[in-house]
Amino acid sequence: MSELSHVDREGRARMVDVSAKADTTRVAVAAGELHTTPEVVRLVRADDMPKADVLSTARIAGINGAKKTSELIPLCHQLALSSVDVRFGFTDTTITIEASAKTKGPTGVEMEALTAVAVAGLTLHDMVKAVDPGAVLNGVRLLTKEGGKHGHWVREEQVGQDAGQTRAGAAHAPVAVDSSGSSAHNADTSGRSAHAADLSARPADGAAYGAGRAAAVLVASTGVAAGTRVDTTGPTLAEWLGGLGFSVRGPLVYADADIAYGLADALKGEPALVITTGGTGASPTDATPEATLAVLDRELPGVAEAIRQRGAAKFPLASLSRGVTGLVGRTVVVNLPGSPGGVKDGIAVLEPLLEHLLAQVAGGGSHE
Repeated sequence: MSELSHVDREGRARMVDVSAKADTTRVAVAAGELHTTPEVVRLVRADDMPKADVLSTARIAGINGAKKTSELIPLCHQLALSSVDVRFGFTDTTITIEASAKTKGPTGVEMEALTAVAVAGLTLHDMVKAVDPGAVLNGVRLLTKEGGKHGHWVREEQVGQDAGQTRAGAAHAPVAVDSSGSSAHNADTSGRSAHAADLSARPADGAAYGAGRAAAVLVASTGVAAGTRVDTTGPTLAEWLGGLGFSVRGPLVYADADIAYGLADALKGEPALVITTGGTGASPTDATPEATLAVLDRELPGVAEAIRQRGAAKFPLASLSRGVTGLVGRTVVVNLPGSPGGVKDGIAVLEPLLEHLLAQVAGGGSHE
């Protein structure tokens, strides 16, 4: 029978004794949205609000909120946080917030991540209220957590939710820009949460066409490799491919500078499919397309272009992604942007053509 951990047998509130628990690395990611007006979104993106530095101020407030969680929420433990990261993104009428918190200790950091989102969101509200006093902070929720006896946990979002439906809309977390508002890396942060991707969209027939085939998922991210960021794109792809019947290896995580070694690792055993995420933008450290081109025997430019076009139709900066697709022997290699939205777009493009593509590469017109 489930019990509330913060209530004793007499029904009185208590702080949980964690002294017997082992110290492990704990990471949590939370998200939320400020639903506002298109005018506010435009002003914030242009950094032209009456109160300047909107995103920078909200980011600092969110980090400070995470550090003060035990003072704000009475039964939370004081934690030595090793990192807190707060990021923002945009839809037409929404400023989205995503925060990650990390520590090494006997208890989790879920509340710290949630508090960072809530405080950052309230700060955004304060910064924009002169233009839109009716803005609504909505959908503050935990996305993922790692560490402790329960290991890895990921929220199962309701399929088909759309953050832009209403100002009080459903929980959905696009992440498009870093906390400074820079769009330099937006091609790889193009913007919809992988947790809200429609992973249940399966072909009506041949839904298990991956059965008997191997696939590998490769994540190019220096931050994830160093343990300072939490990746959700790799697990999303692994879950999707597993649902199609593939035997999935990974997510394999490599720093951007080591992506060529990562590709060599992913190609071991000649899987039918390798999907990479990350490292496709214009940053000097983004090297996934170059590493991929170095091993390709033939390109499939139409697939890469379809993925770019799908993303750019909703978020123009997605066209900056330089991802390529092609064949290494009989292995199909697909580069996707390192963002939840880019992965969602990739899944949408690959879903209807992957079965036929793999059958062609294997030497037949269909997969029996």
